[in-house]
Amino acid sequence: MKKLLHRREVVAQLLRDRGELLVISGLTAVFDITSVKDHELNFPMWGAMGGGAMMGLGLALAQAKRKTLVVTGDGEMLMGLGALATIAVMRPKNLYLVVLDNEHYAETGMQEGHTGHGVDLAGMAKAAGFKHALNVDDQAGVSRLRKMIYKGEGSLFAQVKIVAEKLPMVLPPRDGSFIKNRFRIALLGPNAVYDE
Repeated sequence: MKKLLHRREVVAQLLRDRGELLVISGLTAVFDITSVKDHELNFPMWGAMGGGAMMGLGLALAQAKRKTLVVTGDGEMLMGLGALATIAVMRPKNLYLVVLDNEHYAETGMQEGHTGHGVDLAGMAKAAGFKHALNVDDQAGVSRLRKMIYKGEGSLFAQVKIVAEKLPMVLPPRDGSFIKNRFRIALLGPNAVYDE
C-alpha cells in the first residue's frame, strides 16, 4: 500500500456535509474529528483506548435508523480485534468503521506497529464476516468510501493507510458530563438529560 493519505484530509472529506451522521472517535482520532468541527453529534472517546468500535456498535443498534461512523486508529483496533467478530455477527447495516492506519502507535511515542509488518485489518474484518471490508490507500478509495457511507452500504470496515505524521492537537471539550449530555440532547432532544 502507498500510504499517501493525510489523516485530517481523509476525515475532513468523510465529514463534509455530514448531516445527521453520528460520529464516535477513538483516542487519537479525537483530534481529527474536532479539527473538522466540534459537533454536537461527535462523541470523542477520551482515554478509552480500544473502545470506539464497541461503542459504535451499541449506538448503531440503539439508533438503527441513523448512520454511525467510528473513526479510530490501527493500534486501537489491534487492541479490540474481538469487536470485529461481534460487529460482523450483529450485522448492523448502519455502522461504518474507519481505521486510520499510520502503522505506528502514535499515542505512546510513534513506535512501529504491527500493520507495518503486514497485519491486514481489513482482511481480518472480511474473515470475520463484514459485508464490506476495504483497503484504502488513495484519493479514489476515500471517495468510494465516502459514497458507501452516505449511501448506507454497511456494515463496512475500511483500513485507510495514512502518512505517519505528528499533528497539533485540536481539542474538543474535555468535560465528560458535558459531552455526554450534549450528545444525548442532539440525538434524542432536550428531555434526554437526566440526573444519575
